[in-house]
Amino acid sequence: MSGASGLSAERKDALERWLAGQADARGVTVTDEGRLSGGAISLNLAVTLDIDGGPLAGRHACVLRTGAPSGVSASLGKAEEAAVLRAVFDAGVAVPEPLFVGDDPAILGAPFYVMRRVGGVAAGHRMVKSEAPRRDLARKLGRQLGLIHSVRPGRADLGFLPTPAPSPALQLVADCRAWMGERAATDPVLALGLRWLTLNAPPAGELVLCHRDFRTGNYMVDGERLTAIIDWEFAGWSDPMEDIGWFCAACWRFGRPDREAGGIADRADFYAGYEEVSGRRVDPTAVAYWEAAGILRWAAVAVQQGERHSSGAEPSLELALTGRMLPEIEMDLLRHLDAVAEAGGHA
Repeated sequence: MSGASGLSAERKDALERWLAGQADARGVTVTDEGRLSGGAISLNLAVTLDIDGGPLAGRHACVLRTGAPSGVSASLGKAEEAAVLRAVFDAGVAVPEPLFVGDDPAILGAPFYVMRRVGGVAAGHRMVKSEAPRRDLARKLGRQLGLIHSVRPGRADLGFLPTPAPSPALQLVADCRAWMGERAATDPVLALGLRWLTLNAPPAGELVLCHRDFRTGNYMVDGERLTAIIDWEFAGWSDPMEDIGWFCAACWRFGRPDREAGGIADRADFYAGYEEVSGRRVDPTAVAYWEAAGILRWAAVAVQQGERHSSGAEPSLELALTGRMLPEIEMDLLRHLDAVAEAGGHA
């Protein structure tokens, strides 16, 4: 990639030759339409493919997704992310269809994949602006999450996803400690949160495929139509309540604390859609635990994003601002732990 301008002429030529071989076509012309919004961890480029011959002959509006110059430890590689996308697409989840996967960094400088482009808006601050709660959207999102959780371990195509040990909760605690480095011990709020998660960790149980970033801002809506669940780079096997807790966590309500399901509606609508499709009851105590875990994991990501900037590995205002969100995230954690204590739900 050549930065904000998209593809260099040399890499565009290499991509076109590679795509022609992958599509069994006489040729492919790639029209670079520029960077798409978002993408602190991945780079998303709008492209149009004109495929001459072969089974996919015709014009296709697509997104070329490749890795950023640096990343965070929890993110999947692009070939792995595309495999997850294919698995959930086949399960009926509303996601962009992956078309081509390139694991040779010689083509674009980093592994990448190409998926179909879908319409809609994802910006979280726009999703929460409706005067009335978006109850139907919350229910639809719950149903989508139920479909995602229908994908279970034991599949050869997802064999690269590790099994959390000794449990999803304690695996997350260990991961957060590693991602935070010395801050896990020197920052009192982070240390408190990690201890609380350790003492209150639920036992290992059912594992399902979790999006692990299922939140407002990571789905696309066209009017009132849910068009896609996006950004799958954190996907993995986990407790199904993790995704529900992440969606409802205070840090992802975009200034609407009164609408606990992603800033768009009440929990009841989101939970009802989930239970309808998954056949699984939502456990409010487990969800409260995973809300705390989600806030702490977001804190760990903020630490890593800030370090990507401050280390000089990838100078970026967006990364710097994410790192500066840590105090706000910590306040969300403390408020949540106080609320849980008042409800008597955990130690």
